[in-house]
Amino acid sequence: MNVQQRVGPYTLLKKLGEGGMGVVHLAEDPSGRRVALKTMRPELAGREEFRRRFGKETEAARRVARFCTAPVLDAGFEGGTAYLVTEFVEGPDLSSVVAQAPLTGSNLEALAVGVATALAAIHQAGVVHRDLKPSNVLLSPVGPRVIDFGVAQLADAPGAVATIATMMGTPAYMSPEQARGEQVSPAGDIFSWGALVTFAGTGRPPFGTGGVAEVVYRVINHAPVLDGLDERLRPLVERALDKDPARRPTAQQLVDQLLGRTGVPVAAATKAVSETWTPIVRPARPPAPPAARRKPWLPIAVGVLAAAVGAGVTLAAVRPWERPGAGPGTPAAARTVDALGSRLTVQIDSLVRQGTKVRLQWTVKNVGTENAPLFGKLGKDVFDETVSRVTIVPPGVGNPLYPAVKDGVCQCFSVPNTPFDEGAQLQLWAVFEGLPETAERVDVNLGPLGAIQDVAVTDA
Repeated sequence: MNVQQRVGPYTLLKKLGEGGMGVVHLAEDPSGRRVALKTMRPELAGREEFRRRFGKETEAARRVARFCTAPVLDAGFEGGTAYLVTEFVEGPDLSSVVAQAPLTGSNLEALAVGVATALAAIHQAGVVHRDLKPSNVLLSPVGPRVIDFGVAQLADAPGAVATIATMMGTPAYMSPEQARGEQVSPAGDIFSWGALVTFAGTGRPPFGTGGVAEVVYRVINHAPVLDGLDERLRPLVERALDKDPARRPTAQQLVDQLLGRTGVPVAAATKAVSETWTPIVRPARPPAPPAARRKPWLPIAVGVLAAAVGAGVTLAAVRPWERPGAGPGTPAAARTVDALGSRLTVQIDSLVRQGTKVRLQWTVKNVGTENAPLFGKLGKDVFDETVSRVTIVPPGVGNPLYPAVKDGVCQCFSVPNTPFDEGAQLQLWAVFEGLPETAERVDVNLGPLGAIQDVAVTDA
């Protein structure tokens, strides 16, 4: 494509993708800002009903608050081409990430909260998404962003139902009422949220795959298959996937229950997502040779990436020049990171095994000049003041090991709710269960403090 091709005042740079409604391009506005521009399919734009509704529906979409969404910036017609402009989101879509490995831990929870928050903002503007699916969720450096809201209903021109049902792709994320061709309400988006979270956490949609007719039949008649979904999310997902729209929670109720309090504003929920989100590294293309490929048990979020999170929070990248040391506490098991708004040194003091249990101890020191509060940053959710988010990853284990829980209490350090200014230092700890007795080294993922690889395990 000629990079100087224009649509309205926008210069098209390259094609990003193509879907049922049209083609998406990376573009620049007159000021040089990068945007995503979708040109609608000619067969849609040529319909009188579509043209009549286009302005109304896109204006409603522009009223959606930008929390956990890619906001609509502009829309128009030019030379018979209808186009929609949204904020450009840097990051892979959920479907391509889950193709590598399902989300787990804090990222799965942040995804659930983020998409629910986006739906709350969308519904508050009087808009129904109608096409929430993995390819419509982009994983930005600061959390998930929902795109294409309010656009699918533009296809509902008379006589267009059969065509669009085929164009829109898999029905695995449609609600039963949408699959039956009935009126779709915000409750339909809630059903799609439940299906999407199931896919994100298990790698498969709750009603399986296959031909359109068989998947639609399961959506309408079968119970969802939720095996393997995080047990903390499963009860809420089950409610969202209720066949009766009246029994499903609202988007605001999803946000409130996920965050454990009522009336959470979408701005506060968005901040909570950004503070617990670990940026996703897009899989390298072309793939590396088998011998050089990343070991499958390494967390997908570990990679060379630094990204702004919330108000000045920086997530540090793994430094490729670091090498494993001879034992825990050696200089090679330490690193300096720019994180949480300051510069920190992180050192593994000890990783001691007793049977299948292991006790990790590490020290964090603020060597920068800014306050870098650790409180609430190392837990699995925004209200968790412990270091429950920290994991160790032994070789041959499919999932990372989180700190052990006894009588409902994390066997790990509770971070004090105090400033962490220049020169401040804390020694933290966590106990893990299930470490294979043959494991001699593990990777340690300290969440926003980054990861330290190949840390030696010593016997008590």
